[in-house]
Amino acid sequence: MPTTDLAGKPIAITGASSGIGRATAIAAARAGMPVVLGARRLDKLQEVADQIAAQGGRAVAHAVDVDDPESSAAFVRRGIEAFGGLYSVFANAGYGLEGSVQHVTDEQLRAIIQTNFWGTLNVIRPALPHFLERRQGHVLICSSCVSKVGLPLHSAYSLTKAMQDHVGRAMRIELLGTGVHVSTVHPIGTLTEFSARTADRSGGSRKALRTPKSMMQTPELVADRIVSCLRKPIGEVWTSTKMRLSLGLLTAFPSVGDWYLARRLRRSAEQE
Repeated sequence: MPTTDLAGKPIAITGASSGIGRATAIAAARAGMPVVLGARRLDKLQEVADQIAAQGGRAVAHAVDVDDPESSAAFVRRGIEAFGGLYSVFANAGYGLEGSVQHVTDEQLRAIIQTNFWGTLNVIRPALPHFLERRQGHVLICSSCVSKVGLPLHSAYSLTKAMQDHVGRAMRIELLGTGVHVSTVHPIGTLTEFSARTADRSGGSRKALRTPKSMMQTPELVADRIVSCLRKPIGEVWTSTKMRLSLGLLTAFPSVGDWYLARRLRRSAEQE
């Protein structure tokens, strides 16, 4: 597949006020892409827009609530109006939640599915007709490495990542030949505020499994892989070959996976 020149091709990114979304916005702008920045915190978005402008790029900030289909559609329209069209949309907004299947409430479960899964569809669906009409576009979905495994004490989060992964793969095949690419992104633990906010939201427990510090990655590394995928589309973007192969092993041999995850969980509890 030939490499795509990204200069002048606009991208809309949700969750762009921090973490992977912010890093991807800056990396995409450096590649010449005009960027539509979306999140709830407009002041934080404007800081990113100002940083991009200071580096010679183009960006507009737009407050969006991905839980709301109308707000999400307005976000996509803003990008089309601001830059005369969109080439890509990156559904990145989401959050984590810790807790056992027994103790996560129905309200908590519905809320995280609403944001992480429906929030993804709310942003993608308004962009698809535009992409299909132009016969070009690239849908990016920020899933996770845990999309491939039910993670103990993170089941609510991992199931939303699996839902994104499954939808992304189905869309990728459904849209073959249309000129629209679909890619899912599968980061491992990332050095952002995400983990701390998850722990705070969940009562500050440290019993849940954590990515070892030696394996934590920077959001800039993830962003670089995403931009590489925009240049030369692939179905799944992984930032750790070791993790990808390990999860494949755990999936192929469920009893081994159960033993390993139980062992990790026990050690985390002992360190509490």
